[in-house]
Amino acid sequence: MAFTVNCDMGEGFGLYSFGIDFELMPYITHANIACGFHASDPPLMWKTVKEAVKYNLKIGAHPGFPDREGFGRRRMHFTRNEITSLILYQSGALNAFLEAEGRKLDYLKPHGALMGMAQEDDEVAKGIADAAEIL
Repeated sequence: MAFTVNCDMGEGFGLYSFGIDFELMPYITHANIACGFHASDPPLMWKTVKEAVKYNLKIGAHPGFPDREGFGRRRMHFTRNEITSLILYQSGALNAFLEAEGRKLDYLKPHGALMGMAQEDDEVAKGIADAAEIL
């Protein structure tokens, strides 16, 4: 039986490191890489992309609300268009690092409250879908 295992990765920033992302990579198939709003920063995003490429993982953007203090788990209210722009902005940053490594974005997996709200609010879900169509 074939199966996939995805893991949220690159969720530290600056001096702060969380988890054992790089040690887990040999055991997963998909890396959901934080895109900077709830966690991560440019050097960590790029390092995480490089490691995921090394293990030939599927790489997904893991965008969240601009909420580092709450780790993207607090509900925030934005319009459909604002949700789309938040996702495009974050995914665009990740895409730049993917392009530098000769790869393309494989999928989108929203983080925390953004994902939870999409399950309850059609406008949030549509904002995410709008971004996915562009990506």
